[in-house]
Amino acid sequence: MLWFFIGHIFSVLLSLIRVSRLSENDKDLEIIILRHQLDIMVRKQNKPIRPNRAEKATLAFLTAQLKQNTQRTIRQLGDIIRIVRPETVIRWHRELVRRKWAQPPQNKVGRPQIKRETENLIVRLAKENLRWGYYRIEGELKKLGFVASLTTVRNVLDRNGILPAPVRYGSIGWKKMMKHYKEQLLACDFFTIETIFLRTVYVLVFIELGTRRVHLAGVTANPDGLWVAQQARQLKWQFEDTETSFRCLIRDNDSKYTDAFDAVFESEDIRIIPTPIQAPNANAYTERWVKTAREEILDHILIMNEAHLRRVLKEFIDFYNSRRPHQSLDQQSPIPRPEPVATGKVERRQILGGILNDYHRLPDTTAVCLT
Repeated sequence: MLWFFIGHIFSVLLSLIRVSRLSENDKDLEIIILRHQLDIMVRKQNKPIRPNRAEKATLAFLTAQLKQNTQRTIRQLGDIIRIVRPETVIRWHRELVRRKWAQPPQNKVGRPQIKRETENLIVRLAKENLRWGYYRIEGELKKLGFVASLTTVRNVLDRNGILPAPVRYGSIGWKKMMKHYKEQLLACDFFTIETIFLRTVYVLVFIELGTRRVHLAGVTANPDGLWVAQQARQLKWQFEDTETSFRCLIRDNDSKYTDAFDAVFESEDIRIIPTPIQAPNANAYTERWVKTAREEILDHILIMNEAHLRRVLKEFIDFYNSRRPHQSLDQQSPIPRPEPVATGKVERRQILGGILNDYHRLPDTTAVCLT
């Protein structure tokens, strides 16, 4: 834009030099011709003319100079200025004068801008502590050596779209509450498998929400109330041997869970928590494990009978509990594995005939025994 403005001024100076060499009669004749052409263009022009900034400045400067030399009024300048109103040109000139005398402030006013590090910390404290208000965040910043006023904290949270503490806090949420109490929760569920002869077999599994450890309770084609209660007793005896204690059992509203089934756990002060009807997410841990079992083994094997299914599930659950990495456990197994060694040959162990592969290291035999 600057170079365009300079070029425009240079072009005007050349025009002045050329005009100064003309005689008075030539100037008058040229002025009449230019006025006539301009009248025709203005009359034929449908859209308003919009000059750029450099053209506005040049026209304003020349008009102001002409007005000063001839002492003409604004109305009299209308005979010369045709493409815009004379008042508009005078306004452009006043804008040039204003910009000439406008000086940038020497010293910046207002509060200094907050550092990016401090702003990121304020946002982090608000997101990680939903019950903290402005005063609490201000105090925590002061404790950490950061200086930020209460107004600054509020402005930062508003700028980042974070609501105040009472609204931001809301409910603790089912997911967070489950994480807090998961070590004390046990869940169970039934799922079915169709054998190669189209016979439906029922599987009852339990899962510890804290460790994700899975227990196979039983496999049967006739899961009546007596059978389900007996599986509950056997699981309770198994927990007695391991000194495992739970406070709650999550189950659905299946009619196979009889009063005798509930009484087995209630005798150990374990509260029964039935899930809402048609709400599988309320028992999400068990539902997710069933999906894992189907995708990894059951969808790739033709089950012959109950005994075959029981053998397959036992081998898979043993691998799942002791060897399979789990994302929610930081890639550890429900039964923690020992620290891995970085030496030794990597070997593969096939599970269920090669449907799954488990890798481990052999003992390092490269060390030479000195005799």
